[in-house]
Amino acid sequence: MPRNRLIGSILALFAGLSSIAHSQVPPTVSEKLAYKGLFVAAAQGNTAQIKTLIGKGEKVDAKDGRGRTPLHVAAFGAKHEAMRALVAAGANPNALDNDRYDIVTIAAVANDAQTLRVALELGGSARNITSRYDGTALIAAAHLGNAEVVRTLIRAGAPLDHINNLGWTAVTESIVLGDGGPRHVETLKALVQARANLNLADRQGRSPLELAQMRGYRSMEAMLKQAGAR
Repeated sequence: MPRNRLIGSILALFAGLSSIAHSQVPPTVSEKLAYKGLFVAAAQGNTAQIKTLIGKGEKVDAKDGRGRTPLHVAAFGAKHEAMRALVAAGANPNALDNDRYDIVTIAAVANDAQTLRVALELGGSARNITSRYDGTALIAAAHLGNAEVVRTLIRAGAPLDHINNLGWTAVTESIVLGDGGPRHVETLKALVQARANLNLADRQGRSPLELAQMRGYRSMEAMLKQAGAR
């Protein structure tokens, strides 16, 4: 296959993956209308009702049809006091829903730095392996160019060089699933400054530098070269 056609095919593949990767599912309007008890209280952020219902014996880690707990629901809604009340009552801050998302990754994907900080304070781990892609919150945030969230996760000890089941790290995803714009450049900068491995190749043997060159992301290419990437 001619080189230009090969590159075009690869970029089309990247574009398709960008649309599906890290797809988490917040509760829909119809799901919220069908909720009862603790799920309603979590969705509304009603801490008094949360305490009352738990006192009456409702299970703090009950699951809805998609495996979400009330804590997941509260995190999706950025209901911070509800999150605190649920964890204080024994909710697992590292529980995974059916799509294998935890509250840290939920906040990371939403680019919600405040909810992320609450999730971490409550015992959520930045090291969890999450999503159907066997990724991490850091990889998800890097894919989306959520630079502030990326920095927060790095400070929280997120694994910098974890490789997901697509064969990509956070560095790789900031390039191949990014748009090369300011947000993704800042994301890559945060990873470079944290001393992430810049030479881990993808399954086709392409380094992050080669991928940046392939996509024409000159700012990223220059940053990687300056940092010693090969």
